Amino acid sequence: MLNDPRSHGLWEKTAPAPPATPRLTAKVAADVVIVGGGYTGLSAALHLAEAGVDVRLLEATEIGFGGAGRNVGLINAGMWVMPDDFPKELGPVYGEKLLDFLGNAPYVVRELIEKHGIACELQKNGTLHCAVGAEGMTELEERARQWQKRGAAVTILDAAETERRVGTKAYAGSLLDMRAGTLQPLAYARGLAHAAAKAGAKLHTGSGVTATSEANGKKIVTTAEGEVSADWIIVATDAYSHGPWATVKKEQVFLPYFNLATAPLSDNLRRSILPGLEGCWDTKEILSSFRMDRAGRLVFGSVGALRNTGGAIHKGWARRSLKRLFPQLGEIEFEAEWYGKIGMTDNALPRFHKFGRNTIGFSGYNGRGIAPGTTFGRLLAHHILGQVPEGDFPLPLTDVKEAAFRNVKEAYYEAGAQIAHFTGERF
Repeated sequence: MLNDPRSHGLWEKTAPAPPATPRLTAKVAADVVIVGGGYTGLSAALHLAEAGVDVRLLEATEIGFGGAGRNVGLINAGMWVMPDDFPKELGPVYGEKLLDFLGNAPYVVRELIEKHGIACELQKNGTLHCAVGAEGMTELEERARQWQKRGAAVTILDAAETERRVGTKAYAGSLLDMRAGTLQPLAYARGLAHAAAKAGAKLHTGSGVTATSEANGKKIVTTAEGEVSADWIIVATDAYSHGPWATVKKEQVFLPYFNLATAPLSDNLRRSILPGLEGCWDTKEILSSFRMDRAGRLVFGSVGALRNTGGAIHKGWARRSLKRLFPQLGEIEFEAEWYGKIGMTDNALPRFHKFGRNTIGFSGYNGRGIAPGTTFGRLLAHHILGQVPEGDFPLPLTDVKEAAFRNVKEAYYEAGAQIAHFTGERF
């Protein structure tokens, strides 16, 4: 996108085309205006339009331009934090509500894909959180215990079963989560856009919001060439926020993340590496993630930005890592490379905010955008439809609070990832 092959890489290369989404070039009226063309905004648009609501969605760039079109494609349940930490952070009521809400979120994604026939390479074989050493195994066993006491479909696998499923002896074991899975993330976003448009939502790209105001009891959202007057505004811009809601961006510290994709592997290699097509990531502090796409490309990623010196450093580390994990690969070349940013909140949990009368949004998905974004978008739609009162939300209302030392932390993460990857896997 924007003539940058490193923005969306493989996903843009293999995703179906988006629907026609003209710029907003007139003054129009709607019931609801949604700002942001990622999973939250598209899900809200789809559910509102299906209920007969007049919806306009405004996206500054293209559908799926932000995290929705760049991520690894893991449909995860929950968040990074341990399940028992949810009640500690949010209190017993909201904590357990949010656990249940996010634990079941992958099923909402599956249902939407199947209902609307979205072609996005959906795999429902689960994910594997892979243990690095005894310490990593202890962490996963505790995570599994906390989920299992809540009835979640998670299982601890030993080293032998993990090796059979992954194709490497590198891990002490893994946590299999059958709620989870993988998909082609940009294809999913574009599929949601097609479904929303078919239901009657009007989608506009190249239409960044420059200002908001209020007149005659209506919310006014202004772009460079047009204007929408509506009863409600849904703010669904998250880590890529600009303009009137740039404060959402400032609440988060950005962690850069890159992905590299090999050419399609031979049938023989595909039988030995992730034959069940589970999505994987490990327990290292600077983690690695890997999964297979439907054509047999191995997609491998980690923390870091593919710019300046980072490009060569991270790709060199990735080749060394893959050689250690899967020596059967031989010499490794990458067909595509891309990167983006993960917005991290101070407690690694999402936020619910109001930005004025009838102006609401969720944000702060902490690298878990697919299932939470889809489900929070549906929740916002149900709230506007009068079906879910705010008191039943799984998150409390909070004020936007700028993250401390944002710039320092972001520079540290990018430089730290380069240092770790420059030295890593050399001995």
